[in-house]
Amino acid sequence: MEIDLVAKVEQRIIEEKLVEPGDVVVVAVSGGPDSVGLLHVLFALAERYSWKLVVAHVNHQFRGAESDAEATFVGKLADDLGLPCEIGVIDVPAFIEETSLNGQAAAREKRYEFLHQIAAKYGAIRIAFAHHADDQAETVLMRILRGTGPSGLVGMPERRREKKVELIRPFLRIYKADIVNYCAQHEMTYCKDSSNELRKYFRNQIRLDVMPMLKQYNEQLPESLNRLTDLMRAEDDYLAKEAEQVFHRITTFKQACCRIERRDFTELHVALQRRLIKLILNCLCLERDRLDFTRIESMRELILQDQVSNQVLQVDEQVYIVREYESIQFQTFAPSPKPYAYEVGVDTSELSLPEVEAKLICSWVPTNSKETAANFSSATDVFLDLDQLNLPLVVRSRRSGDRFEPHGLNGSKKVKDMFIDAKMPLSRRDVIPLLVDASGQILWIAGFRRSKHALVGPDTVRVLHMKLVLK
Repeated sequence: MEIDLVAKVEQRIIEEKLVEPGDVVVVAVSGGPDSVGLLHVLFALAERYSWKLVVAHVNHQFRGAESDAEATFVGKLADDLGLPCEIGVIDVPAFIEETSLNGQAAAREKRYEFLHQIAAKYGAIRIAFAHHADDQAETVLMRILRGTGPSGLVGMPERRREKKVELIRPFLRIYKADIVNYCAQHEMTYCKDSSNELRKYFRNQIRLDVMPMLKQYNEQLPESLNRLTDLMRAEDDYLAKEAEQVFHRITTFKQACCRIERRDFTELHVALQRRLIKLILNCLCLERDRLDFTRIESMRELILQDQVSNQVLQVDEQVYIVREYESIQFQTFAPSPKPYAYEVGVDTSELSLPEVEAKLICSWVPTNSKETAANFSSATDVFLDLDQLNLPLVVRSRRSGDRFEPHGLNGSKKVKDMFIDAKMPLSRRDVIPLLVDASGQILWIAGFRRSKHALVGPDTVRVLHMKLVLK
């Protein structure tokens, strides 16, 4: 049996390239049967593949003398095998009080931090954990009970990269009973963690109560759950690759923004829609564990809604979704820009407008120029009778309640309504420059339309020409 277990683990290591010949491997050893068995198996294979093993143990100081005894046991075990051993003593209870994390989450965070430090110290590129097939089944069942999507059903991976180090689980297809039998056949001693019997931990409740109860209906429940992870791993991998292709095909990514067109999104299958949203948010550095189903669906529905012109959805304090008619933009900054105002002096020849990545060129032109009369209504040019202006002039962003009297129309209209009628994107409305005189009268909406005021006519003596130029 011992040869079968070692051979089975060896075969899996080779197939999945979990460890390469000559690697330095940090082995996380708690002192329990799983980690002691893993260390023994890897040690049995180490000479054949020229592996250098380093034993690492963390004393979380949760169980007083029991925790100290485990640390002593692991140190002696490593010494008997002639392996270097690193013992980390961490005051996890104090860390919990400081961070308000739950006990298991706090212990895991500090444990992984210590293991990465040891890996760096010895130049190791692998950290081996003793999670086994029963742990995998419990993990999947826990996720099902809490509510999970297809990616959650994949369970723990046999390998994943974290901080330039591979975290590997060579026992992930080995069941607990086989590990315990292996230890017994080799007359290997190990420690028993009394906290494994405490039902205050959710995983312990699953292992001690839920799994035995469900096995009444399916004796092969752990095996069934692990088959599910195999199936879902393949399908999840396929969908992940499809989502990556879609991402590169239909998204435009620039700094802290990602833009898609609504028509491209609506053509996707709902499964790819959800995955694309997750992928975009991950690229914007939103943590994966905060991407719950309800949040994803609210974003998806915003994009799919018909007859929506402009809308902003704040995903959280980091990310906003801005819908501008048929364009959708994910961004990590608030969509409403800060208001601005710049005075145009009598000697101003050029005015920079960084908010719209443009500049205004100011100049004088002859009043008898036919070109003047022909171009006074251009969107990017305005010709003004200087003697009719109430100086000083100011170029500013729009304000609430702004009204405009367009040239060629009777009466006035709200600037906001004019922008809506023109289907101007929301992102432009608050930055487009408005030329205003000292009385607050809007003379020109740069790049859009001029007012009926200060028109150039036969009696005009002095003309101010302003031109909007994009940088």
